[in-house]
Amino acid sequence: MDVLPTMSPGPQHLRALQRANRVRLARAELKRRIAEGELTAAEVILSSPWEADSMAVGDVLMSQRRWGGTRCRKFLATLQISEAKTIGSLTERQRTALAARLEASEDRSHHEQGALVSA
Repeated sequence: MDVLPTMSPGPQHLRALQRANRVRLARAELKRRIAEGELTAAEVILSSPWEADSMAVGDVLMSQRRWGGTRCRKFLATLQISEAKTIGSLTERQRTALAARLEASEDRSHHEQGALVSA
């Protein structure tokens, strides 16, 4: 009879849990900063901080206000980038193209909001 070894909560297991919690908290803080406008998604994509390295591009984009799954998918389809692709696995070319497109869409939305206010 085959008996599968059980994972005992030893030091390695505890270290893995601590690291996972640290990453989870750091990502939550990063998403909060994007949502509040302290950071832009373009800045995160260009700088690729450690906490965002294994985050999906879609998660970063949807951290922005007024960005949902549909908008994210349509936006990334124009660049032929999967929303599941991680920030750390983007090539330099993809990273700069994505950031430039995000900044252009940000400028466009700020301009449109200004036109609505002045009308």
